[in-house]
Amino acid sequence: MRIHQIKKTQILPISLDKAWDFFSTPLNLNEITPENMSFEILTDLKGVQMYPGMIINYKVSPFLGIKLRWTTEITHVEERRFFVDEQRFGPYAFWHHKHFFEAHEEGVLMTDIVDYGLPFGPLGEIAKLLFVERQLTEIFDYRYLKLQDLFSQKKEIV
Repeated sequence: MRIHQIKKTQILPISLDKAWDFFSTPLNLNEITPENMSFEILTDLKGVQMYPGMIINYKVSPFLGIKLRWTTEITHVEERRFFVDEQRFGPYAFWHHKHFFEAHEEGVLMTDIVDYGLPFGPLGEIAKLLFVERQLTEIFDYRYLKLQDLFSQKKEIV
C-alpha cells in the first residue's frame, strides 16, 4: 500500500483559544464539511470536547451516493497545539490526520496534514487518480472557504 499526503495551511485572524474551542468541538466538523458528502455524526457529542481515546462514528457518502460508516479515534491531544484523528474503520486502508495550531502575528496558523492509503492495491491507486485525490482537495478547499466565511479575512500559506 502506498501512503499519500495532503498538507494544507491557513491563517485564521482569531485567537488561539477561539481556534482551539472551535476545532476541538467535534460537532463543528458538520459545519466545515461539504453537503454533497452527506456527512452525519452518529455519536452523541452534545457539549463534548475531544479527548485522547474518543471514538466518533459517522456516515459519509464519498462517491456515487453510497453511504459508508466511518469510525475515527482521537489518538493525541495537546491543548491549543495539536490533535490527531485516525480511522479505525472506514473507506481508507490507512488514515492519519494531524491538526496543528500555532500563534501567528495575524492570528493562528492552522496546518492539516493527512497521510492516507487506499485499499485494493492497484485498483485503489487508480481510484486515487480518478477521483479520491480530487475529492480530498475539494473537501479541504471547501473548508478553507467556509473558515474564511466563519472567521472573516484569512490568508493561505503554501
